Amino acid sequence: MEMKGKYLVTVILLIGTLSVGMCSNRWIRAHATYYGVNDSPASLGGACGYDNPYHAGFGAHTAALSGALFRSGESCGGCYQVRCDFPADPKWCLRGAAVTVTATNFCPSNNNNGWCNLPRHHFDMSSPAFFRIARRGNEGIVPVFYRRVGCKRRGGVRFTMRGQGNFNMVMISNVGGGGSVRAVAVRGSKGKTWLQMTRNWGANWQSSGDLRGQRLSFRVTLIDRKTLTFLNVVPSSWWFGQTFSSRGRQFV
Repeated sequence: MEMKGKYLVTVILLIGTLSVGMCSNRWIRAHATYYGVNDSPASLGGACGYDNPYHAGFGAHTAALSGALFRSGESCGGCYQVRCDFPADPKWCLRGAAVTVTATNFCPSNNNNGWCNLPRHHFDMSSPAFFRIARRGNEGIVPVFYRRVGCKRRGGVRFTMRGQGNFNMVMISNVGGGGSVRAVAVRGSKGKTWLQMTRNWGANWQSSGDLRGQRLSFRVTLIDRKTLTFLNVVPSSWWFGQTFSSRGRQFV
């Protein structure tokens, strides 16, 4: 069956998007470095809004993604397996070593043809993660391969209530499986209708309407379109700043 040129291009672009955004066995070339932070939990947060990645369930193996991968926060919470390209850089790469990192931050572009500029794929990794694949003493760029993998999390999905007054925002973390949240809906115990939430920034989702004093249920859809409904996961006594867990119910 003949396929017109423009349709062929569309299919190729779609396949490329899926390989970056969803779990894939295909290794993709990129580069990596690390940012100079210590191992303090407060130092490893970033543009996804997790604040403390230990509290969010991610630990120290995190990374800031270039714009081509970060995609305005759509990749927040996603997991990437990264290995150093030893044949290309035997001086600094560890042979056969790989590490899985969670996307928690954004590596911005600059005006000097930087590594995070579009269309480059780049990982600015936490130092604990970087030195799982590269030798210490290297402060430069190393060539790597990466692929999107499923996230393995302990415990349930976490919902942190944010906002003030009748402005409702929830930060969703410790998400297994595809890791990255595509869509969220919320329902209060006083209503019968699911309200679609919108991404405020990163892992933070907002909704209109006053939901205070109600038990809250959430319907979460991941980037791979897997959906789970968490009924009454937040009690009616909730207040801003509190975090609630789905008590073991998790994406796989």
